[in-house]
Amino acid sequence: MAYRIIGDAAMLLHFAFILYIALGGFLAWKWPRTLWAHLAVAAYGLAISVFAWTCPLTLVENWGRENAGRAGLAEEGFIDHYLTGVIYPAEALREAQAAVGALVVLSWAGHAVLTARRRRARAGTGVGGGAGVEAEVRTDT
Repeated sequence: MAYRIIGDAAMLLHFAFILYIALGGFLAWKWPRTLWAHLAVAAYGLAISVFAWTCPLTLVENWGRENAGRAGLAEEGFIDHYLTGVIYPAEALREAQAAVGALVVLSWAGHAVLTARRRRARAGTGVGGGAGVEAEVRTDT
């Protein structure tokens, strides 16, 4: 029973990890300091894809599943087992990867825009809201 829980927990953590790769940059819009964590996670996810490394979470899930008497994942790994052909067609793998990459770039671009706006607002040069705007004084009365 414990091995099954380990395998299932690794699977859920893996889903969360992939979701964070795709959408974690948007969290940085609210919590800017999380961008560095997302940068590291996204770089690691990219490296796994480019160099065809086996993710340690896949190894843990396989270990738990096999020790629980269940079949391990196919050699292709987690994404091919749970996502390819389920979430998107198998022949659209590159397009799905490109879409995730586009989401990451979009989230980082949005973070850059928001950061620039926050800096301008703190410096008193923000547009709207009256930040840094001098009150007009009429002298012709």
